[in-house]
Amino acid sequence: MRQHADFERLERSALRRSRRLRAVTYVGLTIWALVVLFPFYWMVLTSLKSYGSYNSEHTPVFFTLSPTLENYWEAFTAVPLGGYLLNTLIFSVITTAIMVVVSTLAAYAFARLEFKGKNLLFALFLSMMMIPSELVVITNFVTITNLDLRNSFPGLILPSITSVFYIYLLKENFEQVPDELYRAAKVDGTSDLKYLWKVMIPICRPTLVTITILKIIECWNSYVWPRLITDNQAYFLVSNGIQEIRENGFGRENIPAMMAAVVVISVPLIVLFLIFRKKIMEGVSRGGMKG
Repeated sequence: MRQHADFERLERSALRRSRRLRAVTYVGLTIWALVVLFPFYWMVLTSLKSYGSYNSEHTPVFFTLSPTLENYWEAFTAVPLGGYLLNTLIFSVITTAIMVVVSTLAAYAFARLEFKGKNLLFALFLSMMMIPSELVVITNFVTITNLDLRNSFPGLILPSITSVFYIYLLKENFEQVPDELYRAAKVDGTSDLKYLWKVMIPICRPTLVTITILKIIECWNSYVWPRLITDNQAYFLVSNGIQEIRENGFGRENIPAMMAAVVVISVPLIVLFLIFRKKIMEGVSRGGMKG
């Protein structure tokens, strides 16, 4: 009887410790979430303040009683923000589509096909990740300039249609598919492309969705290469457009209008991530597991 009472006391004590630990964890996560989300809140809040009220604030005000959408109207009328968004959408969609096709085919070749020097070639391929990005930018700039592709979508897109990291991630994912499926498909006379399309891609869909979303985000946030290869406003992306807005749009002092433009640019990526966040986590975790 006494042992039973002692067991119940220990169980209640363990339960209380578990609840305290859970409470501390939730409090910590809540504080961290507020820290992470506060910059976005401040950006949205500033975009809703009028130019006059913002400049009249001698100390930061964390709310506004008279929100206005005037800054959003100015963001689309003072500068061609809609054109920047359209250029970025075209650049992101085409670049991502080509990259997914190239990376899928390359990863399948390294994961399933047998050819002489495959391991050495893949090791050399991975070693490209050690090359400083600045050297790659210089080489790409010279190549695109010599091909007379500056201020064009092909010039923007071509250097970004492959990724060593995404090929590696897909290869690791493809190698998790049992070899028996491949051998059975070959016995049935299935071609490699048909096997890739009918078997590998459906099984590895979470990873493909992940690299697609991550590539879109990467293209949307791309700054150095578009800034380097384009000086014609007709081909500016949103990353370059922000600098153009700041320099030649509504000026450095009109911070509320700048924040409105940044909100418009940021919202598509935030919505995209929120929709596909589970797929992204699933794809990354599956790509990182072996066996």
